[in-house]
Amino acid sequence: MKLLIIEDEVRACEYLKKGLTESGYTVDVSYDGVDGLYQASSQPYDLIILDVMLPKLNGWQVLKTLRSSDIAIPVIMLTAKDQIANRVQGFELGANDYLIKPYAFAELLARIQNALRHNTSRSATADDKTLIVADLELNLLKRTAKRQGKTIALTAKEYLLLELFMRKAGQVLSRTAIASLVWDMNFDSDTNVIDVAVKRLRSKVDKPYGQPLIHTVRGMGYKFEAVDLCNEQ
Repeated sequence: MKLLIIEDEVRACEYLKKGLTESGYTVDVSYDGVDGLYQASSQPYDLIILDVMLPKLNGWQVLKTLRSSDIAIPVIMLTAKDQIANRVQGFELGANDYLIKPYAFAELLARIQNALRHNTSRSATADDKTLIVADLELNLLKRTAKRQGKTIALTAKEYLLLELFMRKAGQVLSRTAIASLVWDMNFDSDTNVIDVAVKRLRSKVDKPYGQPLIHTVRGMGYKFEAVDLCNEQ
């Protein structure tokens, strides 16, 4: 799941990004309303965390523009104002939830999970909730993986790596792309973090079963597919 935080308080934004990343989400950040609106309008996100008091364009304006553009991404508003009128305004503009500062991270995390669950159950089809490649199934709502009916225990990063592979099944993914999309970092050719992570994922997803799904494309990266059309190392 990919989230966007639009928050002008840098320390608060970094704290949120760290906590949500450790919870298994891919997170982008923006520090003003104009840039946040651009990111929200130009990239696919599963949920937006939106502060009300933002420079250049406030949260109300960002939300109003998103909804008028038929962008239905779930939005959780953050504000230091506890007046009922402010909360009502947020809901009238199309916010899915509202959290008053200061708040506990655990509460925000629970509200994120609830908003994602509600949005999926309300509008998603079964195909939207599950990725399937061969006999491997990934439930995006429950964040669980099964192969041949057996549950596979994954760490947060392993889940994100598997989700990326399955969403891009049949495509060659470079190590640079994987590093950017899963670890949110630039790939350093002197490190083997990607290869180590793929090896660990293979030990869970491929090794116990008959058919390998993760294939090495020599000199290019990795490909995820049921039929081996790659040049294995």
